[in-house]
Amino acid sequence: MEIDRGLIDELRSTLPEQTQEQLQQAVERIVRAKRAGKKVTVVTGSGPNLHEGVTTLIAELIRVGVIDGVTTSSAVVAHEMAGTLDRVKRMDGKTLGLKEATLPRGGLFELTVMSDEQLGVIREELSLDEALIEKMRAAEGEEIIKAAGNMAYPMGYRSERIAREIEQVAKAEGRPFEEVAGRGADPRTMIGAGYRKGVPVLVSIPQLVGGGGVGLAIGDSISTTDRARRIAKLLGESEVILESAVALTQEIHDGPFETYTGHGVWADWDGEPTYSLDGKSLIRFDLDPNLLRVCEIERGSASVQEAIDKGLPKTKMFDIPFRMEMSGFARLPGSLPVIGDIGILWPILACEVAEQLALDLEFMSYPQQTDAGKAMRAAIVRDVRFLDRQAMLGSLV
Repeated sequence: MEIDRGLIDELRSTLPEQTQEQLQQAVERIVRAKRAGKKVTVVTGSGPNLHEGVTTLIAELIRVGVIDGVTTSSAVVAHEMAGTLDRVKRMDGKTLGLKEATLPRGGLFELTVMSDEQLGVIREELSLDEALIEKMRAAEGEEIIKAAGNMAYPMGYRSERIAREIEQVAKAEGRPFEEVAGRGADPRTMIGAGYRKGVPVLVSIPQLVGGGGVGLAIGDSISTTDRARRIAKLLGESEVILESAVALTQEIHDGPFETYTGHGVWADWDGEPTYSLDGKSLIRFDLDPNLLRVCEIERGSASVQEAIDKGLPKTKMFDIPFRMEMSGFARLPGSLPVIGDIGILWPILACEVAEQLALDLEFMSYPQQTDAGKAMRAAIVRDVRFLDRQAMLGSLV
C-alpha cells in the first residue's frame, strides 16, 4: 500500500488538538532515539492491531530498522502463522452435521477461502475431511475478512497441528517458538520480519493464554523464566517502549527483573541480570480517556506514588473505572499517553517517522472503515501467505 499523504493529513485533522500534540511528541521521541542509535520496542495486543493492519505495518517498520523488538500475544502469532487476515465463509454448523454442543456461540462454522493450490499444500501435510470441505463449499454462507486461522477449517486446524511440530524444533534448539516459526512465516508478518532482521518478537507471559493450541506450544517451547529473561533483556536495551491496544501491560513492562518498580529487587540481590524503567520513554496508544486523567492526576499531585508508598489501595483513589496498567503507567516519569484509535494513530506516526528519518515504506496501514483501509485488508488477504512448513524445516542446520 502506497502512502497517501493527503489521507494521512486528513486523518490527523480528525484528532483532537491534544491528541495531535501527544502524537507529535511520540514521533519526536522515536526519531530522537533512532538518530542516537537507540532501540525502540513495541508492546502489542491482538484484536485491532491485526484488523487495522498495524501488525503488518510493524513488520514493515522492522524491515526498515525503526522497530528493534516486539512483545505480543500468542493469538497474534497464531494469526500470523495463518497469514494475518483471511477471507472465510461462515455458515450454520448444524447443517453440516457438526455437533451443536461443540460449535461456538451462534452455531457458526467457517471455511477458509483459498485456492486449490493453497489447499493442495495443506493436503500434503494433513489428512483433511474432503467431504466436509466440499459440503462447506456448496453450502450457503457469508464471506468476510477476519483474523486468519482461528476457527476456520482447515487453516485453524492446520495451525494448531503444525504448532506442536514447531514446539519440538524450538525445544531441540533452545529457541523460542516465535523465532522458529518466523523462519517459515511471511516477511510481512512480525515474526517473519523479526526472523529476517534478527529482531526479537516474543509473546509476553500474560499473553500466553490466547491462540488455542498455538499458545500452549509457545508457552511450552521455553521455560517461563527464560521467557522473562529474554523480555527483560529486550526492554532493558530499549530507549522507547510503545504500547498499542494491549492490556495487562504493568505485568509486561515491570516483570520480575525490573528494579524501578521494586519487583526485581530480590533478583538483583541474587545476582540475576536486571534492568530499570527509570529514564525510559513509555508511550501508550489507548482509546480510554481515563488513562489521560490518571496521568494528569499523577502529574499534578503524585498521588498514585504516594498511595503506593503508604500501601493504600489505588482502586479507592479515583472516581473512574480502574485498570491496573493505568497506575503503573502513570507513575513512570517518562510516560506519554496518546488517546485515540490505533487505526488512525499508527499510519500518522509511521509516516511522520519515516519522513524524518528519510525511509521508504513499502506498506502503509489505514483505518479499516476507510476505502484505503478496505483495500489494505484485501491486500493482506491476497499477499501475506500462511507459514511455509518446508521453508521452516529446510532452514534447520
